[in-house]
Amino acid sequence: MFDFHVHTDFSEDSSAKMEDVIKGAIKAGLKEMCFTDHMDYDFGGVGLDSDYFLFDIEEYFAQIANYKEKYKDDISIKIGIELGLQPHILELCSKDIQSYPFDFAIASIHTLERIDLVSKKYFENKTQKQAYEIYFKDLLYIVNNFNDYNVLGHVDIIKRYGGYDSILPLSEYYDIVEAILKKAIENGKGIEINTSGIRYKLGDYHPSQDIVKLYHQLGGEIITMASDAHSPQYIGYDFKNVLNYLKDIGFKYINSFDKMNPVFHKIDDLLI
Repeated sequence: MFDFHVHTDFSEDSSAKMEDVIKGAIKAGLKEMCFTDHMDYDFGGVGLDSDYFLFDIEEYFAQIANYKEKYKDDISIKIGIELGLQPHILELCSKDIQSYPFDFAIASIHTLERIDLVSKKYFENKTQKQAYEIYFKDLLYIVNNFNDYNVLGHVDIIKRYGGYDSILPLSEYYDIVEAILKKAIENGKGIEINTSGIRYKLGDYHPSQDIVKLYHQLGGEIITMASDAHSPQYIGYDFKNVLNYLKDIGFKYINSFDKMNPVFHKIDDLLI
């Protein structure tokens, strides 16, 4: 198994120590894991001068290098990052990726209209459809104007927030999601299957099955497994079910990454 979305206390929203996370991954039987801590410039409109939701990349690499050596006989550890993207910070994010030898980068959105998604404020005075459309328009802008990433993170994370009674169906925003996925595929990018959707009791993964099926129908082949764990007990969460889920849709491989390049692993081999 390969978990390519894992957080530690380098992320503002996690208190998990890096070594504890590694031990949790070993306990879960993972072959490989990738740290992907949050780098969110101007998170929630705090300003570009704030260090909120940012981390020291040099220290991050130093700690991971230490643990890579310490646990080399137990697990393979990769160095990744989760970029919290907004249209006005793409240049900053590109600079980080191009300045350091990351193995993997996730392109995510956590802030819209300079308001963080966790805040209910973003959803005020908007219909559910308006809130979704703004999110997907920003994501489309990002895939059209940013290339320093490997997979799109929790593609439909907007469904997690807002307190709506039901989740808006894909048919309400199909065209824009299709355009996003087509562009990602054209640029050699993938998506992740983020199991936190199950933990948050949304009844499906991020993205939902209809989006994953659309990605497959459009010819998408690059796909990573992601627990989005912010504490050790959720490392590799529900991954066996994910493998069967992807196989049923028609995928033959899942991916890990090394030096920003995809590595393909046969799903059938992992299910043995």
